[in-house]
Amino acid sequence: MKRRRFLKTLGGTSAGVALSSCTKIESLNKKIVTIIPAKEEVVVPKGVEKWVISSCGQCSGGCGIKVRLINERAVKIDGNPLHPVNQGTLCPKGQSGLQLLYNPDRLKSPLKRKGNRGANQWKKISWDEAAKLVVEKLKEIRTNGKAHQLTFLSGECGGLMKSLSKRFLESFGSPNYFDISGSMDGNDQGPSDSLFATQGIRKNPVYNLEKTKLILSFGSNFLESFSSPVQISQAYGYFRRERTGSRAKLIQIDSRLSVTGAKADEWIPTNPGTLGALALGLAYIIIKEDLYDKDFIDEDSFGFEDFKDDNGTLHQGFKRMVLDEYTSGVVSKITGVSTNNIIRLAREFATNKPAIAISDKIGIYDQIAIHCLNALCGNIDVEGGVLVPRDVPLKSLPPFKLDEISKKGLSMTRVDGSNPEQSSVFFNPFKFIIEANATGNPYKIDAIFIYNSNPLFTYPDKENLKKFFAEIPFILSFSSYLDETSEMADLILPDHTYLEKWEDVQTNTLNGYPVLGIRQPVVSKINDTMHTGDFLLKVSKEIGGPVAQALPWNDFKDFLSYSIEGIYENQSGNIFGPKFEEAWVRLLEKGGWSIPLHSSFEEFWKKVLEKGGWWDSMYYFNEWSRIFNTLSGKFEFYFQTLKNEVDKTKDERRKEIFKMLGGTKDKGKEDKIYMPHYEAKAETNGKSYPFYLNVYKLMSLSGLNVTNQPWLQGILAVNVPIKWNTWVEINPETAKKMAISEGDLVVVESIKRKIIVYAHLYEGAMPEVVNIPFGLGHSANGRWAKDIGKNPVSILEEFSDPLTGNFFKDYTRVKIYKA
Repeated sequence: MKRRRFLKTLGGTSAGVALSSCTKIESLNKKIVTIIPAKEEVVVPKGVEKWVISSCGQCSGGCGIKVRLINERAVKIDGNPLHPVNQGTLCPKGQSGLQLLYNPDRLKSPLKRKGNRGANQWKKISWDEAAKLVVEKLKEIRTNGKAHQLTFLSGECGGLMKSLSKRFLESFGSPNYFDISGSMDGNDQGPSDSLFATQGIRKNPVYNLEKTKLILSFGSNFLESFSSPVQISQAYGYFRRERTGSRAKLIQIDSRLSVTGAKADEWIPTNPGTLGALALGLAYIIIKEDLYDKDFIDEDSFGFEDFKDDNGTLHQGFKRMVLDEYTSGVVSKITGVSTNNIIRLAREFATNKPAIAISDKIGIYDQIAIHCLNALCGNIDVEGGVLVPRDVPLKSLPPFKLDEISKKGLSMTRVDGSNPEQSSVFFNPFKFIIEANATGNPYKIDAIFIYNSNPLFTYPDKENLKKFFAEIPFILSFSSYLDETSEMADLILPDHTYLEKWEDVQTNTLNGYPVLGIRQPVVSKINDTMHTGDFLLKVSKEIGGPVAQALPWNDFKDFLSYSIEGIYENQSGNIFGPKFEEAWVRLLEKGGWSIPLHSSFEEFWKKVLEKGGWWDSMYYFNEWSRIFNTLSGKFEFYFQTLKNEVDKTKDERRKEIFKMLGGTKDKGKEDKIYMPHYEAKAETNGKSYPFYLNVYKLMSLSGLNVTNQPWLQGILAVNVPIKWNTWVEINPETAKKMAISEGDLVVVESIKRKIIVYAHLYEGAMPEVVNIPFGLGHSANGRWAKDIGKNPVSILEEFSDPLTGNFFKDYTRVKIYKA
């Protein structure tokens, strides 16, 4: 469908759709409690005004904010114009932050379970009492030689809070810190898994969109749900309209016409789950027609051609594998994309350099296949290509000594069966943690700390997960809300909101510049809550021994200040400032000059808080040791770094999975598991369940607690009139055959279970694919979230990536009929 027709369709149908569906959702509107007072009750704030600089925490974008206070009450959030990430602008989530701060459903104090687990019976306790309970439990665990059975499950958590949590666990004697943020948590961060497999680094790539010529977006709705939505939107505006010369071309490849697809030059519909196959089909043309970057391939890559290992065994290379298996005709049948389009896209990508291939959080082999296009055409570490930002130069943490209990605990295999030193064979181990605890192999978990995550909402296998939590002797949640997961806890210790706490926000610009935003309290805490970092520091002192020694700071602010001193000592970069200051500093740095701008750390710290943070507005190209941390020191089309980890791992399950993926004793075929390839999923129930279900994200609901903010519930999607509820997008011709009209209540049923949602007829839906937004359907989490809409994750089948453990969100088959 042409973009002009799409926009015309939106304008012509919205009013009629709104009228047709309003009667169906009228009853639901009665449940919505307004937070806007009647006209005569509105009070114009008068008093002392001030502004406080901080950083947003509604998503992982790291935007700078300035908050207006009247008599110490926050009344408005705006963007910080000096912050290089958002430059004074904010997305709707950033504007809605006050509804998180003053939300009446936030937990007011620590809670201790007093009834059966899951019965929602709680007793308010003090923080001293809470600390005493936790310290007693942890001392008991260590005394009984079970230090390794303490497990920390964390959602999206970066920077110093992650360092503090891991250091706490390490000093205690547990190897079991797990990042369980999966494909349905938070924003889509980009293919960090592919960077580990091919470049040996654990970072998200930076897409230098402002300077590229062509963008192939493989399923990435980056204008809504990427890691930094404000920065991405600004980049889009720049490369489309503002920059001099030719604008960049954007091609969206996806099974759904997303917001990004609607704003693209072209939308290429594809069959669900086949993006990796299409990328390999493009690689076939690029290689076949000799369009690849020979200098990069020859000098900076490994495994493109066939090669012999140290034992003299011949291994198949990427080139031969692609030419043998991914001809245009084969790929066209898999993806549904015509041969002509495959050839055209490949030629456009190879001949319009610099170009970028970008992907969503999808299967790891698909991610890697797409990222390999960037390498194939020499778009790694070049202007307008894929960059790797440097780290913020924080101060190194002081060493500490382990006691015998800690040493013994850290020597144990992790509960998911992995060796702590080789834990990167799998990236999201939650599935394996559940399986291991059920069997007791290698051991059962004694206590769990849950931070910044709500897996009972985001994890498809809810019943198994409930059984898992029911078997854990002690569960501590740091949730600010009584959400689905914290309802299963024994103790809930509510964290501050981001507007009440000290934190660092480490991010980067799309030019690859490292950025450190400072998050400081804009108001005194509203409720009797505590920074989770402060609580861990408090508990560590009472435990004593190596735990107290490892965490000597008084509070998280003290820890933050200590770490930031490293930036001052490094004497690089600059505190946020106006554009002309940035240009001046860059000019000096290019000339080799470095000017100390502060006489002491105290002065530096004060200025950082006043301006909002620090950044280094320089990117250094060709630092290959930073770009490639692989065994070869190059980009690996054949993942020998990953293979080396698999060969060394003590976990037989991992070896079996890789053996299974190879599927044959033929060495050439077995080599496929260490190269990007298309993993065809078994077709099941195709006749009874004729549609693929695609679960997608909205900008308004991408985040942990944003659903319980009524402003965001009222602006769910720009092209859908339904608010405060869930809909399913159906192709109009498909809906006509089933006698389904706009706004009808329909059943969407998988082999697992069914949900009832509203029908939204949408020409951007492929005939055999239906789409449901993620974020609604909570059974807890506050009055503006509980029992509003449906959670599509609940009907997803447990199709998971064999390497990462992440669930595929577009392989479940469903049927649809009128409710």
